[in-house]
Amino acid sequence: MSFDVDPEAYARFMGRFSQPLAVEFAALLDLHEGDRALDVGCGPGALTGVLVETLGEASVAAIDPSASFVDSVRSRFPLVDCRLGTAEDLPFETDAFDVSVAQLVVHFMDDPVQGLREMARVTRAGGTVAANVWDYSDGAGPLAPFGEARRALDPQFHGDAPRPGTARGELERLFEGAGLASVRATVATVEVPFRSFDEWWEPFTLGVGPVGEYVASLTTAGVAALRQACADRLPSGGFSTVASAWVAIGTVAAP
Repeated sequence: MSFDVDPEAYARFMGRFSQPLAVEFAALLDLHEGDRALDVGCGPGALTGVLVETLGEASVAAIDPSASFVDSVRSRFPLVDCRLGTAEDLPFETDAFDVSVAQLVVHFMDDPVQGLREMARVTRAGGTVAANVWDYSDGAGPLAPFGEARRALDPQFHGDAPRPGTARGELERLFEGAGLASVRATVATVEVPFRSFDEWWEPFTLGVGPVGEYVASLTTAGVAALRQACADRLPSGGFSTVASAWVAIGTVAAP
C-alpha cells in the first residue's frame, strides 16, 4: 500500500507516534557497529533516522512504495541507499544485510508472508528480521478515541477488515510462516503528550491514510460533529496518549 501524501503531513499525523516507537523498537534489535540494516516501508524516515544515528548513513538502506517518501529520505540522508519499491520484491541482493526491519508496514503489505520472506532473503543467515504493528485489539491503537467517536456517530461504519498482524499472536505466526527461526514476541509502548485537544485533532484534517480520507469525505457539519465527539472523549487541557505495538523478532535460518 502506498501513501501518496506530503511527507510533512504524514510526519505530523503518524510521526508523532512512530518517531518514539522507532526509538523503542531499535533498542530491541541489539544493533552493533558495522551492521548493515535495511528499513522496509521506511515512510519519511522515522526509523531510518534512528538506524542512521546508531550505524551511520552508509550502513543503512531503505525502501518504500511512495515516491514522495523516498525523495524525503534521500534529501535527509544522502548516503542512505533509498529505493522505490515494495517489500514483496526487494531490489537488493541476497544476504546483503545483517538486519532487516519493518515498522508499521507488515499490515499494509499485499502479501505479508512474501514480504517477510523477501526480508529474510536479503538478510544473511543468522541475521535478524524484525517488525512491529500497532495493537488494534479491543479498540486500542494510537487513534482509538477517533475510532470510538466515528463508531458512535456512524453506527453503519464498520471500518476496513482487520489487517494481518494487528491482533495478539498474529505477527509471530506470519514470521513463522515466512520460515524465520527462533521467533520471539514482545510489546513496545509509547506515551505521546499533547498540550491541547487542537494539537491532537489538527493532523486528522491533513488527508493522511484511510483516516484522513474518511475525514475529507465528510461535510463541514460532519467534520464538526466528529471533532466534538473526539473532544468529548479526551481530557480538557493537556493530556497524553498511550499506544502499544506488537513486535516480532526472528532469525534467518541457514540454508
